[in-house]
Amino acid sequence: MKICIVGAGATGGYLGVKLIKAGLDVSLVARGAHLEAMKKTGLTIIENEKEISCFPKCSDSMEELGKMDFIFITLKAYSILGVVKEIAKMFDENTSVITAYNGIPWWYFFNTGGQFNNYRIKCIDPDNTQWNLITPERIIGCVVYPATEIIRPGVIKHMEGNRFSLGEPSGVQSERISRISKAVVSAGLKAPIRNNIRQEIWTKLIGNLAFNPLSDITGETLDVLISKKENKDIAYAAMKEASLIMDKLEIPLNISIDQRIKGAAKVGAHKTSMLQDYEKGKELELDAIVVAVKEIGDLLSIKTPTIDKILYEVKERISQN
Repeated sequence: MKICIVGAGATGGYLGVKLIKAGLDVSLVARGAHLEAMKKTGLTIIENEKEISCFPKCSDSMEELGKMDFIFITLKAYSILGVVKEIAKMFDENTSVITAYNGIPWWYFFNTGGQFNNYRIKCIDPDNTQWNLITPERIIGCVVYPATEIIRPGVIKHMEGNRFSLGEPSGVQSERISRISKAVVSAGLKAPIRNNIRQEIWTKLIGNLAFNPLSDITGETLDVLISKKENKDIAYAAMKEASLIMDKLEIPLNISIDQRIKGAAKVGAHKTSMLQDYEKGKELELDAIVVAVKEIGDLLSIKTPTIDKILYEVKERISQN
């Protein structure tokens, strides 16, 4: 089994080291100083105060890595369009692609039936590039839970979480999803197979769409952010709007909004990925995490005034940076 991780940053690098140390044939795609550090001194993760290191097969060229059985895409959603053609060079007839990033994925409405069957989400895949080149038939959905951060090139700190929930868009338990789940579990990680991966996407997203941009607006870690009533009220209102969209899509929210807020508070003094990106001057994951929710809300004729306000304020903050 040949596995490639496209985007071996904080999450992808953590996953890559774990899989490599389990003896799996894994190649990593990275770039810049992080890639150079991997080539020179290896890739290290710090987990439970212990350092785990390896010298991975790594490159910034996907074509030279050859054909793959499984490809994890752990890039930010906005980065994928620029490398789709390269990713496709690693495909053979049976290559599966695992979308392991935050937010609504481009394939969300694939074979969902009903009025919006196969609807293409414009803010994520405006020209249908991913739909046409990757193709939704290759997709295995994934919801990522580890909290990780690159503390310097070639070194990743793991704070908490080791679950990579997997699910076929159709909900079936296929042979291919069983294979990749067993591989991830063999690396000491959790990889439960879900029969409704879209529900789990929303369960994580409903918090991310509130807390990630709010952390950017306030510049606060989750514990400080959620300790303030005004922030909790805004987050609750945004999550309530998202839950109305979920209801219309017939996606049950399996925990209450209050429970979701309490769960985020337990993460502690953690900077969300969006705040980390803002502080580094990087582009933010707004389209997949916030704009896509608004687009689906508009599609369903559901108003989202709080989400709209959050989106406006975070864009204003970006413009001032």
